Amino acid sequence: MAVRIRLKKMGRKHRPFFRVCAMDSRSPRDGRVIEELGTYDPMVPETDARAILKGERIDYWLSVGAKATPKVGVLIRKYGTDGSHLTQQTDAIERLGGRRSASIEAAKAAAASAPKPKVEPEPEETPAEETPAEETVAEEVATEEAPAAEETPAEEVATEEAPAAEETPAAEEAGDDKPADAAE
Repeated sequence: MAVRIRLKKMGRKHRPFFRVCAMDSRSPRDGRVIEELGTYDPMVPETDARAILKGERIDYWLSVGAKATPKVGVLIRKYGTDGSHLTQQTDAIERLGGRRSASIEAAKAAAASAPKPKVEPEPEETPAEETPAEETVAEEVATEEAPAAEETPAEEVATEEAPAAEETPAAEEAGDDKPADAAE
């Protein structure tokens, strides 16, 4: 896969905003991204405060063979790890002041604290992992059988109570009025 470091257009009509991204060269301009490496906002009044880049991650992608587009190449030379305009960039961010400066600082902090993507090895299946699953299935089967065992005594109790119910009508035939009064 050929990786390119290029701009992904965001924003709205007449208000562009770009993200600097590592992307597969075959994907469309606004398509799927491998990793986001910074931002570029051409509408910021201070020229040197327009680009915020994750220098370390850009260096990594360049070291593994990614190629930058011409525009991104200029941004990397100016604002990358060893950029020529880094001091001017910090001064421009300070001059912006207020809300915009705070949002740029927040973007820088987020870029610095963003987790690096890790390539996780595929999990190896071991017989030890299968054993607990079999035990839980055995426990579920045991719990399903247990209620069936409890139903049997309940049926026996019901059959024992049935003859007692037959005795009550016999008592009424014998002339006992007390159970009839209790029923009313």
